[in-house]
Amino acid sequence: MTRPLIGISAYVEPADWAVWRGVPAVLVPAAYVRAVTAAGGRAVVLPPDDEDDGVLAVLDGLLLAGGADVGPGRYGQPADPRTEYRPDRDAGELTLLAGALASDLPVLGVCRGMQLLAVAYGGTLHQHLPDVVGHEAHRPAPGVYGAHPVRFAPGSLAATVLVGVDRVNSYHHQAIADPGRLAVTGWAADGVIEAVEDPSRPFVLGVQWHPENELDPRPITALVGAARRSLRDVRRSVPGAV
Repeated sequence: MTRPLIGISAYVEPADWAVWRGVPAVLVPAAYVRAVTAAGGRAVVLPPDDEDDGVLAVLDGLLLAGGADVGPGRYGQPADPRTEYRPDRDAGELTLLAGALASDLPVLGVCRGMQLLAVAYGGTLHQHLPDVVGHEAHRPAPGVYGAHPVRFAPGSLAATVLVGVDRVNSYHHQAIADPGRLAVTGWAADGVIEAVEDPSRPFVLGVQWHPENELDPRPITALVGAARRSLRDVRRSVPGAV
């Protein structure tokens, strides 16, 4: 069986390897690739590129990965001094996302990816979450994930995908303030939005935590499953396809 191709949005960041130090590199944490592979998909790493969305023609699903903040200009706000954003990622990923939505390609947004989904749907973000909730539990320390309770709206895609899940691991200092046209379907105990989705589409889901680092990365497994179903539907529509 052909594995569905899952595009994963990547970073451009200074990196060290072998004798090289601080060289700009296209990278994405291997945990994303492992999770896609374990779910039966084939990962395709997508560097920032906003010239066109043509690569979507060969993809079966899109995973918007975590990373730096979304540029506040994208949702009509001046930048807080603590906001660190990457215009190249914003431009490239919004181009891909628009194309994916236009073709009903399955989409999963993780952390920054969920926030980007909200912005694309007309929403806004809290630029520094501790100012809103009064604590640092969603990003306890540099490189340290914060575990916290989560609940989901009954009957939602999030609840279906994450049945039995009541705690998640977070690492973020921003969060959705206004989800725009998305439905909010998951919350932390402090009210922070943890899941959003578009019920009008087959599979558009955003999660605020990092499922790629969970032992049971269900949102990524669900994305690959949705991509596989979509791939089967396309094959059925092509005469002579198997």
